[in-house]
Amino acid sequence: MTSAEIRQQFLDFFASKGHTIVSSASLVPHDDPTLLFTNAGMNQFKDVFLGVGSRPYTRAADTQKCMRVSGKHNDLEDVGKSPYHHTLFEMLGNWSFGDYYKKEAIQWAWELLTERWGLPKECLYATVFEDDQDNLGRDTEAADYWSQTTDIAPDHVLYFGRKDNFWEMGETGPCGPCSEIHLDRGLDFCDMQDVPGHVCQVNGDCQRFVELWNLVFIQYNRHDDGTLDLLPNKHIDTGMGFERIVLVLQGAHSNYETDLFTGITRRIQELAGHTDDQFQKNRTAYQIIADHSRAVTFLIGDGVLPGNEGRSYTLRMILRRAALFGHKIGFEEPFLAEIAQVIMDTMGDFFTDLRARRDFILTTITEEEKRFLRTLDSGLARLDSLIAALASQGENIIPGEAAFNLWSQDGFPLDLTRDVAGENGFVVDEAGYHEAMAHHVKVSAAGQKFQAIDAERLAVYSDLLASLKSQGLLDDAGVAHVYTKGTVADSVVAALFKDSALVTGMAQGDEVEMVLARTPFYVESGGQVSDTGRIVSPGWEVEVTDTRQPTPGLIVHVGRVISGSPCVGDRARAEVDAKRRTDIARNHTATHLLHKALRATLGEHVAQAGSLVAPDRLRFDFTHPAAVTPEQIKAIQDTVNRAILDAYPMRAFHTSYREAVTGGAIALFDEKYGDRVRVIKMGDPENPYSQELCGGTHVSNTVEIARFRIVSETSVGAGLRRIEAVTGREAYRLDARTQQEHDQLVRIIAGYGHASSTTTLPYQLEEMLERVREQEKEIARFRREKARDKFENLLSQVENVNGVPVLAAEVEATSMETLREMTDWFRDGLPSGVIVLGAVIEDKPRFVAAVTSDLVKRGLHAGKLVRATAQIVGGGGGGKPTLAQAGGHDATKLKEAVTSVPELVRKELKQKV
Repeated sequence: MTSAEIRQQFLDFFASKGHTIVSSASLVPHDDPTLLFTNAGMNQFKDVFLGVGSRPYTRAADTQKCMRVSGKHNDLEDVGKSPYHHTLFEMLGNWSFGDYYKKEAIQWAWELLTERWGLPKECLYATVFEDDQDNLGRDTEAADYWSQTTDIAPDHVLYFGRKDNFWEMGETGPCGPCSEIHLDRGLDFCDMQDVPGHVCQVNGDCQRFVELWNLVFIQYNRHDDGTLDLLPNKHIDTGMGFERIVLVLQGAHSNYETDLFTGITRRIQELAGHTDDQFQKNRTAYQIIADHSRAVTFLIGDGVLPGNEGRSYTLRMILRRAALFGHKIGFEEPFLAEIAQVIMDTMGDFFTDLRARRDFILTTITEEEKRFLRTLDSGLARLDSLIAALASQGENIIPGEAAFNLWSQDGFPLDLTRDVAGENGFVVDEAGYHEAMAHHVKVSAAGQKFQAIDAERLAVYSDLLASLKSQGLLDDAGVAHVYTKGTVADSVVAALFKDSALVTGMAQGDEVEMVLARTPFYVESGGQVSDTGRIVSPGWEVEVTDTRQPTPGLIVHVGRVISGSPCVGDRARAEVDAKRRTDIARNHTATHLLHKALRATLGEHVAQAGSLVAPDRLRFDFTHPAAVTPEQIKAIQDTVNRAILDAYPMRAFHTSYREAVTGGAIALFDEKYGDRVRVIKMGDPENPYSQELCGGTHVSNTVEIARFRIVSETSVGAGLRRIEAVTGREAYRLDARTQQEHDQLVRIIAGYGHASSTTTLPYQLEEMLERVREQEKEIARFRREKARDKFENLLSQVENVNGVPVLAAEVEATSMETLREMTDWFRDGLPSGVIVLGAVIEDKPRFVAAVTSDLVKRGLHAGKLVRATAQIVGGGGGGKPTLAQAGGHDATKLKEAVTSVPELVRKELKQKV
């Protein structure tokens, strides 16, 4: 069964038992200030249990999305490492509010698990309450129902105390005994078989027995003094971890191997370009990214935005934590929106808000990830340097102020600093961190000045527009489309602004805002940048660097007075930089041709999702679910260039929006259109090659574009791609640079290969590369033999420590793989022993430790041994009992660390005696 089928079968089963199926509450418990997030299925029914609320039904069932990242239910440290723990999870539940009680809850749970889902009865266990602290006694009622209404094996009903089988909402309030259902998955699932004295058991510490379902019997009310009173009504509150039951029914060893996560991790692998071996090597990072991406997607879907406090901080922290682990496995650009899309695809059918808020979710994720990535490298470098400096001083605590500086300067939340510190054997002074944060808030608040929106200035612009119109100096038609008539217009200075104030005249050198009665300058809109140029009069000149439209119908030219003293009322000539305008027009017309080519090559689903049209380049964002292949990019580029050479004439006209769209013109989703629109057609007027609604500037014929070259194609979010391209002059410059680089490269390669001509170059180059490959193999073989010879000499240094052969040595090695291979040589030569090897690899001390299996049984552990060794060089590490590795920062203490190994072994053996 798929996870979606399992979820639906649960709800259908309880619907057949008279339950009302209710929707999941938001992750943000708006009506409960005591909770950061909804963390249990009962949260939305808390008022009913407290007796202050009611529902129009007495039986309910649901699946509740939950978050546990704070308080006693904080699972963050286990996420990705444990096969079961998550930040976000679903809790399946059925509820009775003063209706049925223990008998039905037990009977229906058994029926669903064994008859509907076919779990083996002989592998199921039930636990019931037996008070181990007070006088509540045994819950014989629940035990009797297990034996009377089910066919569970009698010896599979077990009793446990308050820690395991008594549920409490809080220190006070509704509570009661509970009955948990556990599944024995078999010895193969025990992860502690190598631990001496370990016994697999229900509520034990291995993964063989899995808790599936908790049936809570709410019958008491706890008071402040700890006393319990019976409630007037008894309630049922059950919780079954959805991820856990999916794991069991799909026969997986880990939640991450179920279809709830495999699609996510597969997508991460695709984006990372990893092989299966690389995936296994980085499995923990993959699982953290997958888990955190689910939490991020659902949190934003429920309206939480990244920030520095409360829920917003938690979202920012787990999003950046996912991005950090993505960086560790090779991601250098934002990628989490791609992962979120997979989550929406797999879970959006049930949690429909995800798809309804898709764009909002993806945009929020991408923008926050971009903010973090901008400072990630500098933050990691700063943290590494800090750890190295502290380690050299014998310290292993990161000061709180330093941790806060990482947050304020590099965007590193405390939790990320703690993660990196822990990997290196450090801890963070969290009390000092919070003190520094409080001081920062106090200082910032004291000096902070808020500036309200300048409504007065907007009013000045609006009043000016009305005044100019009333004087006949400005009219709508004159302002709206003069830019389409050419690049020069004679006009009159209608108004001047200096330092946001209206003035009548300006002086040379002044920064100016000038309003003309009519202007040929284009104002930035629809992705096309503003024109630049100059405004001149016989006595003065203004350089125009930008244009703005602060209120519809009023165009303001921003620039500087180059010479003279312009005054209101002066006659002037506005001159757009025609060369720049033409370059912009080439790029804008090319975006229309690109849009057409994308739809022709990739499909009609392609839609423009943003653009930038500048004089030196164009950027075009579009919807498409996958990366564009090199073959497709070539086809798109060729299609645009054919359209250029076909010399399609351009025609612009105005019509109604309805007529334009009915006639086949493309309207963009992110643009707002009035009743009258401007249409750009290219090609035959009756059968146009392209037609779009557009107000920008264009060439009169596509042949004027001259040349089109795609520079890059990238992802800017799930289902959103970006192409950057150049045309005209820039395209020719790019072609020239490319040809020059190609010619230079050919000359260099020909020189190395002593090629007689470019025709024979490929063959001679292949011969040369083959010789190099053979030489590299020979060098590798020689190095390995040399290392093996040196290692054989090291065997004479084996020391006997309480009857245990111990070899601890500093060696030469170029990789951790070489160190691990040396430990294999050691174990080949000695059937029993301990080896710890240290080497400086890439300027940092690295260690590998190995312990033979017989010594593991005596209590020696390679992971503990190598961790203690690495602490001397300011690092940390760990691993399996038989093989582990570690690293540090201070290579000058490598010898000291290696020398300490025999004594570490001696102490460990004494402790185990």
